[in-house]
Amino acid sequence: MKLLSRIDIRQLRILSSLLQERNLSRVADQLGVTQQAVSDQLKKLRETLDDRLFIRTSNGVIPTPYAESLQPKVEHILAALEDLLTPQTFDPRTVTRTLTLCSTDLEQIVILPKLLKILRREAPGVRLAVKKLELDQLSTSLLTGEVDLVISNPDFAPPSYPSLSLYPEHYACVASKANKTVRKQMTVEQIAQIPQVVVSPSRGDFSGAANSWFEQQGHPRNVVLSVPTFSAAKACIAESDICGFIPARLLPDARLRVIELDADVPGFEVIAVWHNRSSQDPLHQWLREQLLAVATTP
Repeated sequence: MKLLSRIDIRQLRILSSLLQERNLSRVADQLGVTQQAVSDQLKKLRETLDDRLFIRTSNGVIPTPYAESLQPKVEHILAALEDLLTPQTFDPRTVTRTLTLCSTDLEQIVILPKLLKILRREAPGVRLAVKKLELDQLSTSLLTGEVDLVISNPDFAPPSYPSLSLYPEHYACVASKANKTVRKQMTVEQIAQIPQVVVSPSRGDFSGAANSWFEQQGHPRNVVLSVPTFSAAKACIAESDICGFIPARLLPDARLRVIELDADVPGFEVIAVWHNRSSQDPLHQWLREQLLAVATTP
């Protein structure tokens, strides 16, 4: 309790901002105080916590390992205080905020237009910033608040974060309508021999979601192209002799033909993922409800 009496909310806000911005001048501007005031509070924190916390550099400051270890605790405390002071009555029509979503183009095509329609009608003051799916940065982006919500496949999502199942999806094997090497019905072995495209949102690898399924059938597939979006995959399939597996909600497509296979292609689940600190946020809760509603509407 003695240590608790030596720390106030201002110091926690400064610590949180410095861990994100790593620059005293920017933090001072954000909080509406002088740079000297930031330095004074940082000095008190160093004395209280018995650690340097930040090392000055020519470009700003670098947090010590101990300071970095404090970030999730400080964010949790600040989020709890915000929740404590947030009014219980929530009306989306009165909210003015910007939320950042991260997803593949599948969700941007299937879910985003319907969600936007609801937002424009019921929460006109809410702005959405939609970013592409950066698989290797998801956990960090959610932790730092750079991203508020991720819509993704569970295989890509941070397992320790809360999530909401939106809808099940399945793949369809497609080729160009002009492709004379394919038929309406084919075997897995035959399809495995045709050059294929896979969608890798940010890694650019050639593994693809159906690779293990092909290997289980005993027919490793011939992947010749990796693209970051399903839209690009469909465009490339339409103009070449390759085939690929496209989520059913992105079909039909006048340029493509669906190939029936002699085995069921595995599907996947689409989920929404967020950081714990947003679980009780009224706007976040409301947005998740709208996402579930539009995802389950035909």
